[in-house]
Amino acid sequence: MADKDAPVLVADVGGTNTRVALARGTTIIAGTTERFRNADHSGLETVLAEYLSKHRSLPARAAIALAGPVRGDCGAMTNLGWSMQAGDLARMTGIRQVALLNDLQAQGHALPYLAADHLRVIRDGTPEGGTRLVIGLGTGVNAAPVYPAGHGFVVPPAEAGHIHLPQQTEEDQHLARWLVARRGFASVEDVLAGSGLERLYAYHAEQAGGAQARDASAIMTAMAEGDALAMRTGRHYVRLLAQYTADLALTTLPFGGIYYIGGVARAFTPFMARFGYDAAFTDMGRFSDLVAQFPVALVEDDFAALTGCAVYLAA
Repeated sequence: MADKDAPVLVADVGGTNTRVALARGTTIIAGTTERFRNADHSGLETVLAEYLSKHRSLPARAAIALAGPVRGDCGAMTNLGWSMQAGDLARMTGIRQVALLNDLQAQGHALPYLAADHLRVIRDGTPEGGTRLVIGLGTGVNAAPVYPAGHGFVVPPAEAGHIHLPQQTEEDQHLARWLVARRGFASVEDVLAGSGLERLYAYHAEQAGGAQARDASAIMTAMAEGDALAMRTGRHYVRLLAQYTADLALTTLPFGGIYYIGGVARAFTPFMARFGYDAAFTDMGRFSDLVAQFPVALVEDDFAALTGCAVYLAA
C-alpha cells in the first residue's frame, strides 16, 4: 500500500469533547469515529491511548485540531487547561509524525469538501468564490480566513474571539463597561460564547431589576417560548454577532462565503431572521453594499474538523 493511502489518525479536541477517527486521503473511514468526554481524562494522551487500544491501530501520521492557540509544535486549550507538544504525543502514542492545528484552521481546510446538505443558508449574498471565512461559536469563539493558494488553501491561525466587543450603540457601550467591571476587558468571547450568552442574560436581567440566573440551554428554551427577557437577550446577541461578523468580513473580504460552526451557532440560526441578523450585518455605512455581497451559512457537519485534519495531511 502506498504511504499516501495509509490510514492516518485525526482528532478534534474541543472544550467539552474530543472526537477521534481514522482517515484515508481526505475521507473519514466509516465506523472509526469515537467521541470522548474531556472531563473523564487527564489529557489528550490518555484519550489517544484509549482510542488506539480500542481500534488496534497505530497510524504513522496524525493531525490534531484543538480549541486554542498553536505555536509551532505546541498547543494549549483556551477553555480546558490542557497543553500538548507534538513530540511528546508522538513518543507517548508511538505515532511517528504528529501535527497540531487550531480547530478553526481544520474547519477551514474542510470547507471545500463539505456536502451541500451539510450547509444551511442564513443569507444568500452574491458568492464569487475566492477567500472564505469560518467563525466558531461554542465553548469559545474564534475565526479563521481561508485563502486560496495554488491547488489548495492557506488557513492561518488566529485567536479572534479575544478582540474588543463591538460598541455601536449606547447599550453596547454600557454592556462593555459592565463587562470591564467584572472581567477586566470586554471581549467578543465574553458575550458570544456559550458562557457569554449566560453573561449577556445576566446583564439584561440586572438592567430589568434582577432575575434568576439561567444557563445557556435554559435561555434558549425560554427564548423559544417567547420569554421577554430571553428574547431581549437573544436580539442583542444576534445584533452583536452580525456586527462582529461584518467587521471580520471587511478585514478578509470572504466573497467565497462566511461559515458558522459550533453548538451556539447552531442553536441561534433559527432565530437569525427573526432577530434582524441581516439588517445588523449590512449596517456598515458606506460599506453596506460591499458587506451585503457576502453569503453566510451554518455548517451542520459535526465531523468537519476531522475532515479538515485529513485534508491537511493529504496536502
